[in-house]
Amino acid sequence: MFNSLSDRLTATFKNLKGKGRLSEADIDGTAREIRRALLDADVAVPVVREFIAKVKARALGAEVSEALNPGQQVVKIVNEELVGILGGETRELRFAKQPPTIIMLAGLQGAGKTTLAGKLAHRLKNQGHTPMLVACDLQRPNAVNQLQVGGKKAGAPVFAPHPGVSSEAETPTGDPVQVARDGVAEAQAKLHDVVIIDTAGRLGVDQELMDQAANIKSAVGAHEVLFVIDAMIGQDAVATAQAFDEGVDFTGVVLSKLDGDARGGAALSVASVTGKPVMYASTGEGLNDFEVFHPDRMARRILDMGDVLSLIEQAEASWDKAEAAKMAQKFADQEDFTLDDFLNQMQQLKKMGSMKKLLGMMPGAQGMREQLEQFDESSIGRIEAMIQSMTPHERLAPKIINGSRRARIARGSGVHVSEINQLLERFGQAQKMMKKMASGGGMPQMPGGGGGMPGMGGGMPGMPGAGAGDGGASKRKKGKGQQKKKGKSGNPAKAAQQAREAEQRRSQSAQKRMDGSSFGAQDGDVDPSQLDLPKGFEKYLK
Repeated sequence: MFNSLSDRLTATFKNLKGKGRLSEADIDGTAREIRRALLDADVAVPVVREFIAKVKARALGAEVSEALNPGQQVVKIVNEELVGILGGETRELRFAKQPPTIIMLAGLQGAGKTTLAGKLAHRLKNQGHTPMLVACDLQRPNAVNQLQVGGKKAGAPVFAPHPGVSSEAETPTGDPVQVARDGVAEAQAKLHDVVIIDTAGRLGVDQELMDQAANIKSAVGAHEVLFVIDAMIGQDAVATAQAFDEGVDFTGVVLSKLDGDARGGAALSVASVTGKPVMYASTGEGLNDFEVFHPDRMARRILDMGDVLSLIEQAEASWDKAEAAKMAQKFADQEDFTLDDFLNQMQQLKKMGSMKKLLGMMPGAQGMREQLEQFDESSIGRIEAMIQSMTPHERLAPKIINGSRRARIARGSGVHVSEINQLLERFGQAQKMMKKMASGGGMPQMPGGGGGMPGMGGGMPGMPGAGAGDGGASKRKKGKGQQKKKGKSGNPAKAAQQAREAEQRRSQSAQKRMDGSSFGAQDGDVDPSQLDLPKGFEKYLK
């Protein structure tokens, strides 16, 4: 959504790098470029003026002139001010002391209210609440049916006494205000602690729309009124937000369609213009494509600093802790990384959502946007199919996979033999990398010469990209006296014997370390008279 704005701001800050002192002309030029970037992104003019005035005032002060790195200090100021126009602080739902908490959704038609109702119900249900949806949009064709489908996916019941209309030609029947009252009463009777009311919208702001929304709010005493706004509607976002704020006095904003490719800057103006916080962001069609809006994290994304905290939260929410502990134990025991392990890791990543979205949260991701766009999400499914087409022994000892086995695996997974070759080649590189990390060698350079991102030449097995060329696939020449390390045998009995011998060697090595001193020396190994020590130092060796 904010790619263009991010590119412009990143390019602007590059001009400040390496400067030991910033002149007033430097700051004026930077402010001018930031102003152009914000206006091009559709940020409201009054918001831009206030933002630039604050940045210039701080940049011309002692805060920058006395900084060791003035360029980085300007970036810090822009980041802090950007957090300010995005709302400043994170705010989530406030629940009523006496259930049920009543949440009303308001906004124009097509903003995504009905889809959002299902996502919000799904989120609340995962948090231990018992939400119920109420269908008060009796005007839009099939709106009630859409809410019922969303409620079923989210596992939340839907109160819908009226079916609504099925075409534009039909006249709406039923009273939305009465449906809202009855829905709240039904929720109280069935002990639901949250009620989510989906209301009707219009193609534009009109008095009938505002009156209906205000009457529903008044009738049920809504605790939270969420204004849902399409992040792609442009400069009209500010006028629409002001009209709804005056009409229903909403308590928070939800930005929908943040996964689109429009400029989207106008949506960022809503919090600053209305003074109401952006609470949530919808980033796709799936139930899980819904997240809390953190102004500080969004500012970091816009400035291409990444959003590692959100990435960690997604991993914690979806990652199998038992599987993670099992993999950690394998590292501790220096066991081989197998194709089964790799398959499990791929499946865990799939649970976290789109790989493009996840990689886009990494710092500096804007500089690799073209590679990210070329990333093929379906390649993960093909990798799963290839590994699942192998026998258990083939996954344990890939070296036994000869030409005929590769042809069989290719037929079973519906891919070409060349993809099997690529998978095995990349997996061999990954296995070496894991072995080096497990033995305490640190994080080696990713093979493939591409920086380590899957699907972009980063050396992850089976992923498309600049793979087996000059980077990691070329075999390094061994120096004199360096013996070739034996790989795992294809014979199961022999492989088990090799594993036992390796374990015995590790035990012996550990015992030697325990028996020796902290420098690896045994008692009596060192003769103080043979050492060139300062006078009187011998007493410390006794």
